[in-house]
Amino acid sequence: MPLGLLAGLGAALSWGTLDVFSALASRRIGSLKVTTGIQLVGAVLVVALAIATGTGFPADPFVIIGGSLVGLAGAGAYLSYFTGLRIGPIAVVSGMVAAYGGLTVVLAVVFRGESLTLLQAAGATVATVGVILTGVAFDGSLRGTRLASPGVGFAIVALVLFATMSIGSDIVIDRATWVELLLVSRTVNALVSTAILLLAVTVGRRLAQPLLIGEEGGTGEMDRRVVAFVVLAGALDVLGLVAFTFGLESAETWLVGLASSFGPAVTIVVAVAFLGERLKPVQWIGLAGVLAGMIAIGLPG
Repeated sequence: MPLGLLAGLGAALSWGTLDVFSALASRRIGSLKVTTGIQLVGAVLVVALAIATGTGFPADPFVIIGGSLVGLAGAGAYLSYFTGLRIGPIAVVSGMVAAYGGLTVVLAVVFRGESLTLLQAAGATVATVGVILTGVAFDGSLRGTRLASPGVGFAIVALVLFATMSIGSDIVIDRATWVELLLVSRTVNALVSTAILLLAVTVGRRLAQPLLIGEEGGTGEMDRRVVAFVVLAGALDVLGLVAFTFGLESAETWLVGLASSFGPAVTIVVAVAFLGERLKPVQWIGLAGVLAGMIAIGLPG
């Protein structure tokens, strides 16, 4: 198995499991607190990794600026994604975000000059149609067609930002090691998330109230279980990022990005099998289309 594919699948397993913990925590204390907690845990772990490997903060302005932009995109992506997971349903939101792999393929061709075969282009098309079917619920007529959940809108924002983050990471990694990239991006990510949380709590509490509490009627208070969920999610996030950025150093962007996008498939299995969520038939068809399209993209031409 190619190293890039193996690295991407490792990231997928970590991020797919992370989604379950983050969704459960977001529904109890709100997505903004969970996002900030995960980023802070991740930043601490990345700093520890840098110290263990003897890696210092990079001096190259390109790496600092590029890594900071990756961190900004990541902060927006995580907040959008966890908000979508809080609103739910988990299976639909995770299935849509999985499309960032297909978008990463397109961006890699446009901005990185990577090749795309006819079969891979067909796979990207099938995956796109699958995403539309996954996010739309049909009520018997075109007039009744609607978004399956408000969480779908957040999922779309998240998938675009995750794809942008993937391409940005690949560009920066041409001038830095994967540890240096993580050190810059995670630091900025944690700082931005913390700043947004502080502003929401002190200035815009009324406007940000839906992001600061869990499900309707929740208090947004932390307890030991929520803390454990956040810490586990932060650790899994870093494991996924380590596998992902390491893969970018040794393989094509589209291969690593595509393989990593299977993470939500893990979430969907858990959400349907253990959390009692149910999808409509057309949404199952959509998920199947996303999976079939991504498989086609990964096949050799």
